[in-house]
Amino acid sequence: MRLYNTLSRQLEELPEPEAGPIRMYYCGPTVYQRAHIGNARPFLLGMWLRDWLRLRGYDAKLVHNITDVNDKIYDAAPGASAELATRATQWYLEDIAGFGLGLPDSLPKATEHIPGIVSFIEQLIARGNAYAVEGDVYFRVATDPGYGRLSGQRPDQMEEQEPNALKEDPRDFALWKANKPGEDTSWDSPWGRGRPGWHIECSVMAEEELGPEFELHGGGLDLVFPHHENELAQSTALGHRFARIWTHNGMLEFGGEKMSKSLGNDVSIRNVLDTWGREVALLFFLTAHWRKPIDFTDATLEQAKAQWQSFGQAIYEAKPSRPAVGWEAFERALDDDFNTPEALAVLHEWRRASELELLNEGLSVFGLGFVREEAPDEVRALVEEREAARDGKDWQRSDELRDRIAELGWIVQDGPDGSQLVPR
Repeated sequence: MRLYNTLSRQLEELPEPEAGPIRMYYCGPTVYQRAHIGNARPFLLGMWLRDWLRLRGYDAKLVHNITDVNDKIYDAAPGASAELATRATQWYLEDIAGFGLGLPDSLPKATEHIPGIVSFIEQLIARGNAYAVEGDVYFRVATDPGYGRLSGQRPDQMEEQEPNALKEDPRDFALWKANKPGEDTSWDSPWGRGRPGWHIECSVMAEEELGPEFELHGGGLDLVFPHHENELAQSTALGHRFARIWTHNGMLEFGGEKMSKSLGNDVSIRNVLDTWGREVALLFFLTAHWRKPIDFTDATLEQAKAQWQSFGQAIYEAKPSRPAVGWEAFERALDDDFNTPEALAVLHEWRRASELELLNEGLSVFGLGFVREEAPDEVRALVEEREAARDGKDWQRSDELRDRIAELGWIVQDGPDGSQLVPR
């Protein structure tokens, strides 16, 4: 299997399963509100990739962190950041559980790793890679000659990340921040009471969960700089190789509109799942390659819904199968940079050929699939009544009955051989 590595700018082969585990760290959310649907993409990619690797014989572990101390949390709840972070963490766990994929192997919180963060910073200071100034601690970017290698940015053209006139270099970034008025969550440290910077949190959580060298680090494209660049700099400063492969997923785009109209002003994971259902949401994310942007609009969601219904129709029609591509085609698609659109094309080939066992097996890789069930008597009675209305050309009554059947969780698909019931 091979994946595109942001660091090397090329596809790289993973070692064979017998060579050892695949340890993965995917950056999770900063918890200060209900998570945006865009936060779901790295979570889903991490879960799907982990489960595919396990199916291919790998010992794979996924760590997905929770950033529960951060400027955004302090700003959102002055004087009550800890309570907000706890509540928003629970929201996030509930929301991602709604995808029906289970949870990552570990979900560390930044607040659980403060001693390790302090120790890490002390080591950086001792080696000359960091310095303290009036309760803050900054990383000396000038001590890393390769700074910018992940993002491709030139150090002399970088904007100042965290303005402070006391810094030695405008490019230097915070490892520890002195406690400020109104910040209710802080810890004692050798530099005074304060709390960690964002970047050091992930370096420490990743290394304490997976070791100083691991196979894969993932997150959104928006994290390449400065977040991941800074993680790499501070970890390699201690002689740690850190992540070998860096994967960065493309961002959600709203097609020129701020929101999808069906969702109003709420594009949270929760509202998407409640409005469209987990199956449509999962299929939507499969339609674009993970490295590419993906349009989030009513039209693209409707297309995903139509695809999902087409799979259901094939399962419930259960037509005789005909020759089609085999499982190897599905493996090739996912083993080549985890190409989900190509894998989705294979699934549709199986649908058209009525290769239902392969179809369900392939869907299950992504937490999808069908268990054929019979419609309840109430629904069947409504279908018979609707057929009578159609025979009598009472189209208004036919539409009313179709809508009632949909409310009960079933879709009526009309065809030359009569009506077919498919679960929504």
